[in-house]
Amino acid sequence: MHYKRTMSLEIQVKKILANFDSTSSKDFVDILNKIQEEFQNNITRDYLNGKLKTIFDTSEENEKKKLCKNLLPYLDWYLQGL
Repeated sequence: MHYKRTMSLEIQVKKILANFDSTSSKDFVDILNKIQEEFQNNITRDYLNGKLKTIFDTSEENEKKKLCKNLLPYLDWYLQGL
């Protein structure tokens, strides 16, 4: 599932939350990179960067998905801030 750039970030986040199992780790990481720009705190941004790097460095898609699942609260946080 590849998301169009014209789709709003809110819609993309909602689609991922509704269809997490069919979302690729790449699409998930792309959305988190966009959400990360919303963070005001550099410590939080740096922490998430480390988590995203770990996902990127992992070669097995199943393992990447497990790591992505741990970061789902960031999507909820983003939606709550709207």
